[in-house]
Amino acid sequence: MGELVAGVDVATANVRVQVHDPAGQVVAAASRPLPQPERPAPGWSEQDATAWWPAVRDCLAECTTALGDRSTEIAALAVSATSGTVVLVDEAGEPVGPALMYDDRRAADEARIAAEVGAERWRRTGITPSAGSGLARIGRLARELPAGAVRICHTPELIGRRLVGHPVAADTSHALKSGYDAVTGEWAGEVFEALGVPTTLLPQVVRPTAPLGEVDAVAAERTGLPVGCQVRAGMTDGCAGQLACGAVDVGQFVTVLGTTLVLKGVSEHLVHDPTGAVYSHLHPDGAWLPGGAANVGGSALADVPADELAELDEAALRRGPSGAVGYPLRGEGERFPFLAPQARAFVLGEPVDRVDAHRSRLEGVAFCERLAVERLAGLGAPAAGPIRTAGGGARSLAWSVVRASVLDRPVLRVREAGTALGAALLAASGTIHPDLSAAAAAMAPAGELVEPEPAAVGALDANYRRFVAELTERGWL
Repeated sequence: MGELVAGVDVATANVRVQVHDPAGQVVAAASRPLPQPERPAPGWSEQDATAWWPAVRDCLAECTTALGDRSTEIAALAVSATSGTVVLVDEAGEPVGPALMYDDRRAADEARIAAEVGAERWRRTGITPSAGSGLARIGRLARELPAGAVRICHTPELIGRRLVGHPVAADTSHALKSGYDAVTGEWAGEVFEALGVPTTLLPQVVRPTAPLGEVDAVAAERTGLPVGCQVRAGMTDGCAGQLACGAVDVGQFVTVLGTTLVLKGVSEHLVHDPTGAVYSHLHPDGAWLPGGAANVGGSALADVPADELAELDEAALRRGPSGAVGYPLRGEGERFPFLAPQARAFVLGEPVDRVDAHRSRLEGVAFCERLAVERLAGLGAPAAGPIRTAGGGARSLAWSVVRASVLDRPVLRVREAGTALGAALLAASGTIHPDLSAAAAAMAPAGELVEPEPAAVGALDANYRRFVAELTERGWL
């Protein structure tokens, strides 16, 4: 077998496949759209799961066609997808109903039962079931099992079945919020019993990068992959994005700044957060990946016209620290780095003009990032070295400078990172590279180091302390 690997990213709106060489270079790529999720009732979100495999198949076929004879060099692939999306399948692995998506929240009753019955287990694992968890959705699906339903699948298991010709195990990452206890290595049996979920519906679970099987002749004919190509266990899209930034070793952290702010890192030990704001995935090599997702983030700039954003960023950087201290939350409620359902935006002081107001919003998101880094350090997971960063917010050099100055440490922009690359790193681990650390060192983008502005650090530190004091005064910390 050769030295190429493929990463498959099954997102909500599309499928993307990338084929990488041992140095991480993309040698082929393809994407296909998926049908938009349907919302037949408030809080519901469903997608036609029969669309997943044709989109993956066609992407793989486009890549192997483009590679020609080099397609025989694809040694392995892995699949990443949205966390908590589940679907029932029959004996042949065909969906017997729509997939309940990661943002489907119809299963509030099941979540309540799961939280109560498994309370002691959840305290130990740091995972709190909610209406948005895969566990609650599985309980809901089990209420009225359609004829022929024999198994619960997360997205990667459905794709894996098509590739290898037999049922495959779930990975600990996709199974984490579906009721799998990564500490003891078992499904939460008492919870599934309380929910009336037959254990026969549940897949086996393995660690990410574990071999799931080999591409069979049928899949090879349809995709162009070589027979015998290894299919390895993947991770959720959030974890794969973290890996693609190179954050795979203890102390390495990455902030993904999109509509929201997500901070994830690597810790030697499981992080226990009594508030439930921080949770941890299991690292493929046995460490833990603690992190959390905020409601504040790039959405703070949603009212800025796109064609004015770059100019405002540059003006805000030249202006220096704002005289106003703000928490630019849109909507109500925060979940990380503090848990406060009643949280709302605030501004201390009055911005002098539009540029100053913009600068205050940039700083406000950075204050939340610093608070998240400090919170994880306080829980026993300190960050070492620069904070890696990806997502739309990382494209702004000015914002990265502001964030580095608030953090008083360098920020490493890794703009080429993405879920498909993270999946490819998992595929490469144990095939073309000996382990995940070696794969990331060879394949993850080097990134661009952004240093703090020394002249701004002191004033920003003072603003940050005003920010924390206000959160404390409001009872949110």
